Amino acid sequence: MQTSKIKIKKYVTLICFGALLSMLNPAWAESDMQLQEKALKARELSRQGGVDHSAHTNPASEAEVFRGVFYGYLPCKEKDCDGFKMTLSLKQKNNYLLVTQNAMASAREYYDKGKYSWDDVSHILTLTSNKDSVQRLFTIKDAGTLIQLGSNGKPLPGDQDDYTLNRSDKAKSREVHIH
Repeated sequence: MQTSKIKIKKYVTLICFGALLSMLNPAWAESDMQLQEKALKARELSRQGGVDHSAHTNPASEAEVFRGVFYGYLPCKEKDCDGFKMTLSLKQKNNYLLVTQNAMASAREYYDKGKYSWDDVSHILTLTSNKDSVQRLFTIKDAGTLIQLGSNGKPLPGDQDDYTLNRSDKAKSREVHIH
């Protein structure tokens, strides 16, 4: 009985040692990786036969390209207001998050979530709040700039540059300059 236990221990040790050596041999591991890569390439080539990939090069709409985070400092209509900071995040599945904050030290932030829609013809971005279905309208100046519009879709009074939100990856700085 003891001799069979000793033989089993020797075989288990020999098997473990052999397995360890096979894992540490880089030539075998590299050739396995190469075989796997070749198999994946061959599978992919066989799947691609006759498939049109032009749909992948252009997004379905400009709205998909325009997703991102936009920052800005917008003026107030009231005289006792210093303006407010606005951060708009356009997310996937047409969801948005809008954060506004009065431009005062330690001012409270206000959050609004909802859905956005995009009109490819007029280049109007419409935000519809989940809370009260209020709509905010923006137009696109260029690939990195949104301009807030009035509720009637017309430009707000004054210099339109005062109502701009700049995309974070297109803007030179996220710092807000308050007068």
